[in-house]
Amino acid sequence: MSSARLLSLFAALALAAAGIEIFGLRLLAPLEDRLLDAFVRTHAVRLAPDPEFVIVDIDEKSLARMQAVAGSWPWPRAVHAELIEGLAAQQPRAIVFDILFTEADKFRPESDALFAQVAARHPLSYFPMVRLAPRDDANFPPVATVAKQLGLRPLPGADPDARIALLPPLALPPEAWRTGTINFLEDADGVGRRYGLRTVVQGWEVPSLPARVARDLGWRLPDGDDMVLAWRGPKGAFRHVPYSDLYEDFNRAQRQRPQDEFRGKLVLIGTAASGLQDLRVTPIDSLHPGVEILATALDNLKNGRSMRRAAPSIPAGVALALVGLLAWAFARSFDASRTGLALGVASLVLLAASWHAAGEMLLAPLLAPLAAAWSFYFVAAGAAYLRERRERQEAIALFSRFVNPHVVKQLLERGGLEGAGQTRQVTLLFSDIRGFTTMSESRPPQEVVALLNRYFALQVDVVFRHGGSLDKFIGDAIMAFWGAPLNDPEHARNAVACALDMAEALQVFKAELGPAVASFDIGIGIHSGPAVVGLIGSEKRREYTSIGDTVNLASRIEGLTKDAGRRILVSRETMEHCGAVFDFVSCGSFKVKGRAQEVELFEPKRKP
Repeated sequence: MSSARLLSLFAALALAAAGIEIFGLRLLAPLEDRLLDAFVRTHAVRLAPDPEFVIVDIDEKSLARMQAVAGSWPWPRAVHAELIEGLAAQQPRAIVFDILFTEADKFRPESDALFAQVAARHPLSYFPMVRLAPRDDANFPPVATVAKQLGLRPLPGADPDARIALLPPLALPPEAWRTGTINFLEDADGVGRRYGLRTVVQGWEVPSLPARVARDLGWRLPDGDDMVLAWRGPKGAFRHVPYSDLYEDFNRAQRQRPQDEFRGKLVLIGTAASGLQDLRVTPIDSLHPGVEILATALDNLKNGRSMRRAAPSIPAGVALALVGLLAWAFARSFDASRTGLALGVASLVLLAASWHAAGEMLLAPLLAPLAAAWSFYFVAAGAAYLRERRERQEAIALFSRFVNPHVVKQLLERGGLEGAGQTRQVTLLFSDIRGFTTMSESRPPQEVVALLNRYFALQVDVVFRHGGSLDKFIGDAIMAFWGAPLNDPEHARNAVACALDMAEALQVFKAELGPAVASFDIGIGIHSGPAVVGLIGSEKRREYTSIGDTVNLASRIEGLTKDAGRRILVSRETMEHCGAVFDFVSCGSFKVKGRAQEVELFEPKRKP
């Protein structure tokens, strides 16, 4: 499979995984919710709740101070009756209990009677009820018989015989049941981020306590069965008044607290005491008093505040954009580390945008698209690394045939070839064997091949030792060049030095084989100039070679060595590039095929 198709496959898989996660699977939801909780918390702590809400707190101090007059918790309901009377006298907008009164006090019926009388006289007092598990529905009477007292509403098609497991405030008479549910809604991770508004059971709408209060006070109720709470302030941000302080002041002949302290306020009566076990886990705190959660829900309804969740199309669009841009970058072979840095910056920007959105009461989960983008990046970067590694190995295999290992190492460290088909200043060397035809006719083919291999091995070592690139073997000839693939400002000097060493290597070769190769000799031609160098050929087979007039002239010069009676001949261009490193003997000017002007040739000598 081609790299482009493989990249497209990776991108498609990443987007498919993101889509499945965003629109269905939601495996990242717990982690995403915790991150959004942190964003919400950083904004919430800088805000203040509505000052019209006051919590009368049954705190540890109140439990201790009330021991003398009310005994241990739970207190006689008459105590709450006195509190309602004292609060109602100041004309609050509502008095909302976050305390369950689901059972009558069998030991103090007179206390319950007083509580019922006071609750009946003050219609702005509200009391909670609890929705039990649906499996208990059959054990309760038909809901139609208590629907009016509980504030239940039948929807079209409601079952008249429906039974719903509800525990109303049975300590009060039905006419005082201004009630609604206060069930804690926790998500799969145990954190309460929502508050119920209504529960529909068999066509009957059961209101929550905040919804019941909002409906009676004329506040607009949002659509939906619940709302995501928009928190304001840390735990304890609402104004708290100890229950005992208020109760004691209401029972003084001369009150010390302001007479209109609660005028127009929404008073909630509940507990923040840890011993009464009404502490919940919320985005704000792991021990959040239930009465503050209720107060937050009422605050949200009064002020039209609630968090909104971004449509799934937003994270899906972000995933498409990120993966698409990454695929484009990898398809164009952008540097993987810079691409990763860009993705890191984009991730930070997106997380900052999600944080800002939380301050605007919009929950924008972006972990799924970021996870898809980073997964695609690592897979694509890994594939690019493996592809580059394979190409490097191929480069090693390719160039090890042409240049010495030191040059191969430098090429790889530099990142490979600078490109195909470059015009470079190079020096070409052609070396041909003289007398090879005669020798091959008198020897078996296997021996001829063995002789050639031994000879070529010696001469290739010389070429590599002088930093040359072996272009090819042409029958019994060697073609090499200097100045590519690595730049070599001394290309002419290195080529001439190589030619001189090749002549010496020839003598070693002849000494090894003795008189049998007495007629074996070589001719070497060298010329310097511009040539096109690069990987040349078809897609199936390419060779790193050089082409151009410089190559042709070097080959022609090698052909003139026999006529000139010299082993090594170089052009004037090569001689001038060498400077004073060698001595050069002029051999005259020669007519060269394909050139109008004669070419002046020189024989190089080592300096004494």
